[in-house]
Parts: sequence; structure tokens; C-alpha cells
Amino acid sequence: MPENLSQNTHQHGREQTQASAAHVAQHPIIPRERLQFKLDADDIPTYWMGGDAFQSRFWDALSIIFPPGEKYFMNCVRDYRDQITDPKLLQDIKDFNRQEAQHSMVHRQDNDRLRKQGVDVDRWGAYVDNMLNKEYRGKYSKAYNLAVTSALEHFTSIIAHSLFDKRDVMKAAHPHVRAMYAWHAIEEVEHKGVAYDVMEDYAKVGYLMRVWALVHATFMFPATIFTIQRALFIHDGFSAWQRAKLMAKGMVWLFKPGGLLQPMLKAYWTYYKPGYHPWQETEQPGYEHWLAAFNASGDPLKASEQTRSAMALV
Repeated sequence: MPENLSQNTHQHGREQTQASAAHVAQHPIIPRERLQFKLDADDIPTYWMGGDAFQSRFWDALSIIFPPGEKYFMNCVRDYRDQITDPKLLQDIKDFNRQEAQHSMVHRQDNDRLRKQGVDVDRWGAYVDNMLNKEYRGKYSKAYNLAVTSALEHFTSIIAHSLFDKRDVMKAAHPHVRAMYAWHAIEEVEHKGVAYDVMEDYAKVGYLMRVWALVHATFMFPATIFTIQRALFIHDGFSAWQRAKLMAKGMVWLFKPGGLLQPMLKAYWTYYKPGYHPWQETEQPGYEHWLAAFNASGDPLKASEQTRSAMALV
């Protein structure tokens, strides 16, 4: 189906390419390297999100997913690098890769924290790596894999809408882990248009393939999170009944008005509009606060806490 979608939407592709060319990134892509989050600190508890098992293991599952996921993103964008002559886009891809490489490195450090708990991180990292970098890249075209990458990048960029707003969903988090996710979210915002521009301007992905890939990712991404989260619950010794209760409570946290996902919904649906481009979404709560704080200190831990203070989240 993805191949047919690409072939049948050439006109939409021309429309979308014109749209992407008309939008300029609002924030520069700035690789920040050798950051220290002190994720090996002894005072980070197993349930570092205020003692909540569901929320802590939800984010831990994401942390396991990120290193092979970032590898997939970089591979899918690199598939088209040799076709690109625009020096600005080539530099954006270079900076995109540097940021993604740092995300992988830091999440591996966070995953070492899980290893100390006895979690089989390698097994579940290999599960994601096999699905994305072997099965998907072996089964689907380069264009469709890039469309899936763009869809997943859409998810990771709009997560920032929930991390920097008045509900303060990370309020109960350990400051070191909270700082890691704040930094990651900020950089996802900075490079959110790179895979999309390559997808439209060089892979020539049309409208139907683009939105089909988002539908695909909308089911695949949470299913992968919940699969790994379930394994973490089993590792923690929760019975089937206890896991069911945790999931029921967790679904409320995710989907209730004011829950984690609620601020993302508006941004999520815009991806389905013909002519959409990621930089049509220019408002990003917390970005300027975090950037100013980080530039002043170079310390992501201080930047996270100062951002929360500046936004009256403390």
C-alpha cells in the first residue's frame, strides 16, 4: 500500500513541496554535547516520578526506545543525503544527526540506571532495533521509512507542548531525569522540520503516504511503549491484576482533560492538513526560557529548574 500511495499522490507531493519551501525554521539547530545530567545519582528512585509506577515506567520505556529509534531516524534521513545540494539543508542534516547522536548517548546513560535495577535493557533495545532498522527498512521503501520517521518526529516534537505548560506534568519527577527530558524536548523542537523537508523535497512523498505513515505511527508507537512498559511491570513483580489496575489508572493520566496527551492533540491533528509543514507551529512554551537559562550557565540541570521558576511552575 505505501508504494501505491506514493505513486498516486504526485500532485499532492508538488503542493506539499511548495509548502515546505515556504516555511523557515524558527529556531536554529544547536548540537549541545558532553552534557552532564548525573543520571547515575544514588538518590534517583526506581519510581522517580513521585513514586508513581505507571508514569515512571512509561518514560523509562521511552528511554529504552530512543537509542534504536534515533538510529532509525538518522538512517532514514541519510538515505537521501547524497541527493541533496542545498547547503543549508545539508548543514541542518549534519546538526540533526549530531543532536540525535547525543540523545542516544544520554538515554543510554539513563538506561544504565535501569540496568542497575536488573532490567534487560539490551533485550528490549534489540526488540526495537530489529523492528525499525531491520524489519521496517527491509520491508518498506526508503520513502515510506522516511515518512514514518517524519511522523515519529512529529510525536517527539509535540511532547514538548506537555512538558512546558502550566499543568507541569513533570512536577513530581526527579530533577535529573526531568532535566534530561526537558533538554531532549527542546532539541526535538529545533530540528522538527529536517526529516519533513527531506521527505517532501527529495523523497517526494505525497499527501496520502504522509498521513498514512502518521496513522501507522499512531498505533505502532504507543503499542511499542506499552509492550516494554508491561515487561518492566513484570520485572518489578506486579501480578496480572496489579498490572491491569496500573494500566487503568495510567490511561486516565494519559487521556483525561489536562492529562499528558491533551495539550498535544491540536498539534497532532494539524499534520493531516494538506499543505502542512512543522514550522507552521511556531509557538513553543518554555523554549526561550530554557534557552536563556542554558546559555547563561551551560548546565542543563540549572536550565531545567530555572525554566520552571521563570514559568512559575515551582
